[in-house]
Amino acid sequence: MDELINKKITICYGPLSWFSELVEKEKKKLQEECAAHLLSIVRLLDSKRKNLLENDYNISEEFKIVIAESGSYASLHEHVITNFIGLLDSFAAEHVYLHNPPNDVHEQLDRYYDLQVEYYSYPSVKKETLIRFQEDFAKHVVGQSGVKGEVLISLYPLTRSERTKPMVMMFYGPSGVGKTETAKLINEILGGELLRKQFSMFQDGNFSSYLFGGAHSEASFAHDLLDRESGVILIDEFDKANPVFHSAFYEFFDEGIFEDKNYKVQLGPAVIICTSNYKNEDEIRSALGDALYSRFDRFIEFKYLSKEEIEQVVDRLTEKYYAQLDVEEKKQLSLSDVKRETSKIPARIHQANVRRIGKLIEGIISYMLVDLLLKDA
Repeated sequence: MDELINKKITICYGPLSWFSELVEKEKKKLQEECAAHLLSIVRLLDSKRKNLLENDYNISEEFKIVIAESGSYASLHEHVITNFIGLLDSFAAEHVYLHNPPNDVHEQLDRYYDLQVEYYSYPSVKKETLIRFQEDFAKHVVGQSGVKGEVLISLYPLTRSERTKPMVMMFYGPSGVGKTETAKLINEILGGELLRKQFSMFQDGNFSSYLFGGAHSEASFAHDLLDRESGVILIDEFDKANPVFHSAFYEFFDEGIFEDKNYKVQLGPAVIICTSNYKNEDEIRSALGDALYSRFDRFIEFKYLSKEEIEQVVDRLTEKYYAQLDVEEKKQLSLSDVKRETSKIPARIHQANVRRIGKLIEGIISYMLVDLLLKDA
């Protein structure tokens, strides 16, 4: 283990972009132009074992900095993960940077080495966040005036510096009325790419290994949480998840800790938003059971659009889809002509959502253009 003792090992938990920036800074500090990827080292070691390299080729002299990105571990065999110490002992790089490694790797190294551990500081909710949300809400979501106030009240506790656990909200109501857009707005204000998972896509046995962890090479929710860039986690269609998996979220919603057999994540004061099509809180409580229901901090209802709100959506989406037409199409079709037709939509539909309205407007514009095309033929 002599080679290992001389190494400086840094473990970094956070998004890849941040890890890459951190490594670049260290390379400049150490006046090194490049860093070797751990997988390249593994391939070289394999080649040397198979006598494909000259016997006097010294891997130790070739590399001073070695890095392993979050996705690298999936390419390593299980026996390499369980004997990660042995892998590091096979080369003499002075600096090793490991990005979001499995628990097994961290625990092995912790027994032999005084590790340096770095954690990414995720964007957090500030009072300025609430002010901007108040100002921008109407630009992104039509109607739902009650929602705006509920979200502001929900987010406020996160502005306190002593807050260490996430805020967990359930957005419920019909499809296409602004639930996902509201979550996207919160994320847009905080910054970073939104971590969004649609639970309706997980309806088979793979969901079990995704939540509880399978082989270290398999995708998992915990690994996705480690890799995320944002302080907002959006779980779409939470009501579509099989109830047998509800227990996986108890500690996650309570303390912001999610752990499977390979990874452990501690969120801190993040924003967790679950969307669903439940009609009321009684239905939510019945479907989730008291154990999970009680772990949500707030339930926020999204309602069907009123007639006036539908008119606003029609006008806004008409302008949006018209703007996407090319120059020739706009010469044939004026915006006022399109609005004259789309203005009839509110009288023809009941309990509409934004998604359906958008499809109707697209259809109307396409019909008008096809009609003009055939008349000119």
